[in-house]
Amino acid sequence: MSAQALAGALADERRRAVFAAVVLGAGDLSAVVSRTGLSARDAATAVRRLTDVGVLTDDGAGLRVDGQRLRDFARAGGPPTPATAANPRETILRTFLRDGTLTRLPAQRGRRRVLLEHITERSFEPGVRYPERAVDDALRRWCEGGEADHVSLRRYLVDDLLLAREQGVYWRP
Repeated sequence: MSAQALAGALADERRRAVFAAVVLGAGDLSAVVSRTGLSARDAATAVRRLTDVGVLTDDGAGLRVDGQRLRDFARAGGPPTPATAANPRETILRTFLRDGTLTRLPAQRGRRRVLLEHITERSFEPGVRYPERAVDDALRRWCEGGEADHVSLRRYLVDDLLLAREQGVYWRP
């Protein structure tokens, strides 16, 4: 992290609000939203940007400030060695999935495709035929508590040829 990256990360008012909320104990996105008054989308974007720059970490135990990186930066008087660049696929999944729930569907086709492939791989076995009800049940689990709905998700899976459909029966080709 460079001084410029740190300043850029905290230059935005929403990111500063998210940073402050995490410092004061907000450990997940819903807590950040309630403490900052930001929309879920704005809060998620701010968290992702602060995480990408290395100011925040989300190690599975919740959001927290990466104090060690900040201390290293302050001691060195300059930037420590940069963190390895995140895998773009992992960045997309981290942005749109929280605790196994789809927060929303990406508008960009390429990002949406990465997310749909992930959902398909974890929900459906190749060659197994599923009635529509079973497909809906599997997709509802991904949509619980998020902004996406299982019907749209099913439509995208069929449109992107990740699921095939014939007479109410679906399968992963």
